[in-house]
Amino acid sequence: MSALPHDVLEAGDPLPNTTQAAEGLPRRRFTVSEIEAFVETGVIPEHERFELIGGEIVPMSPKGMRHERLKTWLAKTLYRELPDRFLTTSETTLKLTKDSFFEPDFVIYESSSGIENLDPATCLLAIEIGVSSLAYDQGPKAAIYASFGVRELWVIDGTRLKTRILRDPGPDGYAWIADHAATERLEPLAVPGFSLCLADYEAFKG
Repeated sequence: MSALPHDVLEAGDPLPNTTQAAEGLPRRRFTVSEIEAFVETGVIPEHERFELIGGEIVPMSPKGMRHERLKTWLAKTLYRELPDRFLTTSETTLKLTKDSFFEPDFVIYESSSGIENLDPATCLLAIEIGVSSLAYDQGPKAAIYASFGVRELWVIDGTRLKTRILRDPGPDGYAWIADHAATERLEPLAVPGFSLCLADYEAFKG
C-alpha cells in the first residue's frame, strides 16, 4: 500500500482513478484492516500508491528520479550504519490509528519490537523525502505525524539536501524544529550510535 501528494508527476504519468463527485457529502470511512483486505484480494491493485487519512484514501503521485536516487543512497547508508539493535524499512505501512496510515520513505524501530508492531509508539524515527511536496511534508503532513505522537520526523529537501528535524510531538504540532545544512551530521535522539551526513550523497554514483 502507498499515498498523499508526494513528488512531481513525470510527464504523462496519471494519478490512479480519483473523483471529487461527492465533495461536501458524507462518505464512508474505511479502516486500515479493510484496506489491507482490499489489497490482499485484488480489489485495490498492490502497486497503487496511497495513504489513508481519517478513513479516506488519498492517492500519491509517482516519485521522480531525484527522489528515488536519494532514497537509494539513504537505504544503503541506513542498512550499513545502523547498529544491530535497530532495523529500518522503506515505504512500509505505519498505522497511526484504525483508520489512518502513512507510508514514510523510511522508518527506524527496535529489532525487538518487530515490524508487525510498528506504530507511533515503536517508531523511533520517520523520514520523508520531499521534492515538489516539500511544503506539504514540512507543514500539514508533519502536523499529522505530531498529532499521533511520532517522536521524531526528518523531512529532507530532495533538491537542496537540507533537513528539517522535528521533535516533541503534540496535538498542535512539533514543539522543537530545527533546520540543518547538508554538511551537518544528523543524529536521531532515540537511535544512539547512528548518524549520517547528506553531504556524503554528493559522491554517490547510484
